[in-house]
Amino acid sequence: MKLISYRRYLIILAALYLPYWIALAIDPNDRTTWLLENSLVFGFVAVIALSYRGFPLSRVSYTLIFVFLCLHAIGAHYTYTEVPYDAWLRSAFGTDLKTALGFERNHFDRLVHFCYGLLIAYPVREIFVRIADVRGFWGYFLPLDLTLSSSAIFELIEWGAAVVFGGDVGTAYLGTQGDEWDAQKDMAMAGLGALIAMSITAAINVYMQRDFASELAHSLRVKHPHPLGENPVRPRRKR
Repeated sequence: MKLISYRRYLIILAALYLPYWIALAIDPNDRTTWLLENSLVFGFVAVIALSYRGFPLSRVSYTLIFVFLCLHAIGAHYTYTEVPYDAWLRSAFGTDLKTALGFERNHFDRLVHFCYGLLIAYPVREIFVRIADVRGFWGYFLPLDLTLSSSAIFELIEWGAAVVFGGDVGTAYLGTQGDEWDAQKDMAMAGLGALIAMSITAAINVYMQRDFASELAHSLRVKHPHPLGENPVRPRRKR
């Protein structure tokens, strides 16, 4: 089976995403919240577009990013606290998650935080491997670490935006739904998603990479036995 050419594949993803995003940009539940939710997306998509020629990612990475952006577009359209997934499930299957699992809140935001880790950790790993040339253990740990840290930064951004805008807009953007541990749970879901993604990646590499064990062991060996920064700083001699 012949693969679709790289450029054509990316055009297909863009052609699918653009009308989908435009449709969800029309008449959202709250336009101000929609703008806040999409402010980071505009920058993210711009970085992807500008880096395409100099640093194109793999089809897998672009596909994972595409799926995440599609999920985020739904949350931005309805606001994350009001995505009617229960109504969709009730219409399709005659029951919903709130009834089946006893949920007391809308958990779409939890799903998207989980998918942030699950879907974005692999593209992050690709960047680390190709730019920083990380190998072994660090090729799996650093994507998990960055996913957790970026998730924490986003929670701080949410907090700041909620303080600045206040009122209903701030509440809708923050989306805690009365849960005082909302930020911690969101970060935990992102971390869990990244952990699963890196575990799957490692399992595939165990199967396909013959030197996996030696590379893992080598990545954990001490490369420089002496402490850094212990030598006295000496001023450079003038010529």
